[in-house]
Amino acid sequence: MVERQIARRGITSPRILEAFLDTPRHLFIPKNQHLFAYEDGPLPIGKGQTISQPYIVAYMTEHLNLAGNERVLEIGTGSGYQAAILGKLAAEVHTVERHPSLAERATQLLADLGYENIRVHLGDGTIGLLEFAPYDAIMVTAAAPDVPVPLLDQLADGGRLIMPVGGRAGQVLHLYQRRGKEIIKDDLTPVAFVPLIGDHGWPRG
Repeated sequence: MVERQIARRGITSPRILEAFLDTPRHLFIPKNQHLFAYEDGPLPIGKGQTISQPYIVAYMTEHLNLAGNERVLEIGTGSGYQAAILGKLAAEVHTVERHPSLAERATQLLADLGYENIRVHLGDGTIGLLEFAPYDAIMVTAAAPDVPVPLLDQLADGGRLIMPVGGRAGQVLHLYQRRGKEIIKDDLTPVAFVPLIGDHGWPRG
């Protein structure tokens, strides 16, 4: 998976590739999906959520430019796989999930795997997590019509935020970078993510 799906597509950072090699993807998906764990695509994990395609996980991670000393916020814990990757590349990871069953499962799995720098929080990710702000990097793993303003407000100076923005049928990955009071936005690549539900995302129900 790492060689064919990630490295061959241009993700060459040794730290990122090592993080993927060290993270057993099959443990983050239901047992009836284990046969497909390392294939090139997303997989269902319950509650209408998915674990993202390996390359997209790597691509989004690469654009955060993590050096190892950052505090990171992830919105949309899901299976915990992306958080696990981030946990190998940053000093501190806070990840927010709105489904209690997914949050509980991810918390237990990450603890079983020995992560001590990742905390799973239950709540509305669209409002961020003000308690631990500001964040050097923010990753949103679900799509909204626009970037939630509270997340931009919780981004540290020099920080980077990546998320899919657009309609329910398809989006574009956007990268936001804070330079003082200025926010610089770059459009990266077309994607398709599940909707981000919450006060600053798609409505509930």
